[in-house]
Amino acid sequence: MPSDVEITQQVQLRPIGRIADRLGIDRAHLLPYGREVAKIHIDALRRPGDKQGRLVLVSATTPTTAGEGKTTTTIGLGQALARLGESVCLALREPSLGPCLGMKGGATGGGYSQIVPSDRINLHFTGDFHAVTSANNLLSAVIDNHIYQGNSLNIDPRRVLWRRVIDMNDRSLRHIVLGLGGKTQGIPREGGFDITAASEVMAMLCLAADVEDLRCRLDDTLIAFTYAGEPVYAGQLRVTGALLALLRDAVHPNLVQSLEGVPALVHGGPFANIAHGCNSLLATRMAQHYADWAITEAGFGFDLGAEKFFDIKCRLGGFDPQAVVLVTTTRALKLHGGKRKDLLTERDLTALLKGLANLDKHIENVHKFDKQPVVALNRFAGDDEAELALIEGRCKELKIPFARCDHYAAGGEGAIALAKQVMLAAEQSRPYRPLYPLDLRIEEKVRIVCREMYGADDVAFTRQAASDLDQVRKLGYEQLPVCIAKAPSSLSDDPNLFGRPRHFDITVRGIEINSGAGFLVVLTGDVLRMPGLPKHPSAERWQLNSDGTISGLS
Repeated sequence: MPSDVEITQQVQLRPIGRIADRLGIDRAHLLPYGREVAKIHIDALRRPGDKQGRLVLVSATTPTTAGEGKTTTTIGLGQALARLGESVCLALREPSLGPCLGMKGGATGGGYSQIVPSDRINLHFTGDFHAVTSANNLLSAVIDNHIYQGNSLNIDPRRVLWRRVIDMNDRSLRHIVLGLGGKTQGIPREGGFDITAASEVMAMLCLAADVEDLRCRLDDTLIAFTYAGEPVYAGQLRVTGALLALLRDAVHPNLVQSLEGVPALVHGGPFANIAHGCNSLLATRMAQHYADWAITEAGFGFDLGAEKFFDIKCRLGGFDPQAVVLVTTTRALKLHGGKRKDLLTERDLTALLKGLANLDKHIENVHKFDKQPVVALNRFAGDDEAELALIEGRCKELKIPFARCDHYAAGGEGAIALAKQVMLAAEQSRPYRPLYPLDLRIEEKVRIVCREMYGADDVAFTRQAASDLDQVRKLGYEQLPVCIAKAPSSLSDDPNLFGRPRHFDITVRGIEINSGAGFLVVLTGDVLRMPGLPKHPSAERWQLNSDGTISGLS
């Protein structure tokens, strides 16, 4: 099969104006970024009409480090619905340069189920990540300048919460000392960098209903404490107008297309293991506003991104997906059955049978929100027929809708069976049920998520976490939802504990207040807000070709 780059070179992309026309978007709301990319002004959401497209959420079982093709499946499903004559629009997250240059590579799908132009989307795209980085770091610079210039707010340099960000995996920036070099170089203090996708600005951008809502969120962001222990908010530094100016263009969703011409709104990119893992609320609403089917995804496995999709994004935005797709692969299930990572392509019915417990747990998790999943088995070349039949048999045993998918090799045609199952599931959908009410104590919210989603027996709070809980209550944030930062490779907080772990506790080591985003970040295990590069990063494979194309990115 040709490479992803060779496949994209075979396709003549449609002018982006024609893609907008396909959705019925007024050209006055189209903000072109060349021939193949555009932004859609958020005023397009004011178009009169009562269209409310059906929403489909695509999630997955616990993934391997390479991922199980969740984005590829989302794109393939959209193309399949379009082949069936349905009006459809994808609503996806933007890729972060960190993973693209690190271990996973690009995040625009693969094979004949890609969004394009993939190289532009995977790299700088329309500059949204740059805008988020700049706004975040402007606030950091202003905080340090305020302290240096007299510190009228009495900010305690030891209690500055706001960290700088960069859209790169760089472990050496996790903990740094600022302000060294003498009297005119600033006030020395400890600090550090997070990756842009984990920043609160990214979360605020993705959860804002409009520009005014974003303004309020920025103003309300907790950034530090004074020497007396009083909270300091970003609005007190009087630079919200400048932050919004930097984010002026980033608020508008980006429009691209799949290889088969299906419209795709690609906007926002918070990580699901350390943030809420969903594309922007604005893009999802716009997809529903202009198409009969809006297909979106949530990062990593259902226990992470999808739980946050339901308990944070749906709660805030009033969404309720009519169908949930659960993507799995033989490779992931064999890994969770004890197979060595370097041997996952080998046939092993014993490991697969044991690994089905991971699939069982994720199916149970979907049911906890009162939804019925459709299991999409993403096929790889060389997959063993007996292994495929074993997974299909388990789904039949559990009475779960199931479809084998070949969208990577066959595009939309390879996901027709999945599309038909999704359409049937949408007809039988019931309203979703949140996992917990917001008026519970924080400890109980965390315990419910850990017990129900992960299968933990209980939750242990460290001394630091207990202190953080006291601070949360003192500041009046106890009714916020929780956003648990956890290892994506395991249902537990131990990244090396595969399968369906039982009889374990989750340890909470800290709680961060993201008052602008509107949730509490609950830190578990060794999850870091700044990833590191692997020994041989994806960047080693990249090449800029003489014709201007980039190879090795997928």
